Amino acid sequence: MKSLFIFSLLFIAVSCNAQKENATKNSEKELVWYTDMNQAIAISQKEKKPMMLFFTGSDWCGWCIRLQNEVFKKDEFTKWAKENVVLVEIDFPKKNTQTDAIKQQNNQLQQTFAVNGYPTVFFVTADKGEGEKVNLTSLGKSGYMAGGPEGWINNANTFLTKK
Repeated sequence: MKSLFIFSLLFIAVSCNAQKENATKNSEKELVWYTDMNQAIAISQKEKKPMMLFFTGSDWCGWCIRLQNEVFKKDEFTKWAKENVVLVEIDFPKKNTQTDAIKQQNNQLQQTFAVNGYPTVFFVTADKGEGEKVNLTSLGKSGYMAGGPEGWINNANTFLTKK
């Protein structure tokens, strides 16, 4: 019985270590999607990159899920995004929970950008105005496009050349 217990502990330790190594390998490939605008703005200004605001209904919007699967989860997009933009997810889920602060932030951004359909993607720059006020300047707007990452990225690049 003791040996079974020791074997179980050893198995769990090895499994946890393997999962940790895989998570580290995957995190190198995965993108960071910010949900807090203040944090995204700080990163955007530090890295001198525009932000890509992805307005989505992550757990119910079929076109949003399709855009993620056909474009955002592809290696070509990952490489492009890491080099060109700070990613911000502005989510309006039905089942997934969010803090009240994130809900309020997302509703305010939805009104500011007059978003009435999903998915909608805005490319914006953030500039410090008077005091602590931040001005967001739109570079362009997109949504779902058939054709995979290449076509979507080419379209996005037309907005980024305006900055």
